[in-house]
Amino acid sequence: MSKKGKVMVAMSGGIDSTVAALMLHHEGYEVVGITMKTWDYASSGTSTKETGCCNIDSFNDARQAAVHHGFPHFILDIREEFGDFVIENFVEEYIAGRTPNPCVMCNTHIKWRALLKRANAMDCEFIATGHYAKIRQHTNDRYVISKGLDETKDQSYVLWGLQQDLLSRTMLPLGGFHKSEIRQMAIDLGYPELAKKSESYEICFVPDNDYRGFLKRNVEGLEERVNGGWFVDKTGKKLGQHKGYPFYTIGQRKGLDIAMGRPIYVTAIDSNTNTIVLGDEVDLEQNDLKVGKMNWGKYHGITDGMEAIAKIRYKDNGALSNLYNEPDGIRARFYDNVKGIAPGQSAVFYEGDDVIGGGIIQRGELVLS
Repeated sequence: MSKKGKVMVAMSGGIDSTVAALMLHHEGYEVVGITMKTWDYASSGTSTKETGCCNIDSFNDARQAAVHHGFPHFILDIREEFGDFVIENFVEEYIAGRTPNPCVMCNTHIKWRALLKRANAMDCEFIATGHYAKIRQHTNDRYVISKGLDETKDQSYVLWGLQQDLLSRTMLPLGGFHKSEIRQMAIDLGYPELAKKSESYEICFVPDNDYRGFLKRNVEGLEERVNGGWFVDKTGKKLGQHKGYPFYTIGQRKGLDIAMGRPIYVTAIDSNTNTIVLGDEVDLEQNDLKVGKMNWGKYHGITDGMEAIAKIRYKDNGALSNLYNEPDGIRARFYDNVKGIAPGQSAVFYEGDDVIGGGIIQRGELVLS
């Protein structure tokens, strides 16, 4: 047994998780590599070649790195766990007229729990991943996620749902490095092919990046049920028919197949009436945000009026807001209007680089003061 401890590292076969595992190995930890199979593309109904984290090449790349450096590697099949929650949630949210974030749901409810369960079974004190973020214990004894050093790669946004028992056992070795440094490490460790390997930003169970096709294949009779709804303007005036509300997202401009003589955007979706509201870009602006299903990070909660930077999507720069407690969540009031608040997406609140907490967007609105 290593004096530093035993750590189970999630290895996708990509550069980040591979370098994370090798870093910990060279630092003296007893490393156990594990690759999780979350999805079988053969069941997706598409002929697209497997890419990303769930293909045999990635499994082999992860195993070869482990074998070459002398630590064990296992493949963990969590397709049933993954499908029961993540995919069902993905479908249900779109059917409800919302825009889900399956990666957040997977991290929060599936991957970390699956890792910790197997880590306990193999007497591993820690679990580790190749995410670009940091974890530390705050002076109030709570574990807090912070932004990674490389803000262009920072992944703290997708980790907001991790609860304290998970954070207390998690290591994120890449949080203090830039991506360019990790690429150089891969080359120095003898894996130049990883430094050149393209990164996949697709949802793992939507291999062709066509979520509309996925919904059509996986929800029986969906097209017949939703086809022929109405595009309307903000006054309710009918503008033309659409292909079904689940196939559109807030802020969408392209692919609407309706000519208005000017750029037009999806500003609201009503699943009950199969109605999609179209408007100008200014109609996407809102300044009030309701968030539910909160998970607290740095603090147990907030005091009314607390300032925070709120991010409403992964690549969002964030906007200054005041937070207020509500019976079933919190409300954020922005200092300046923000665009494209989408119910179903995550809102994550920061104090400096630290994650205060996060939750699921319930609604946004424009409140005139």
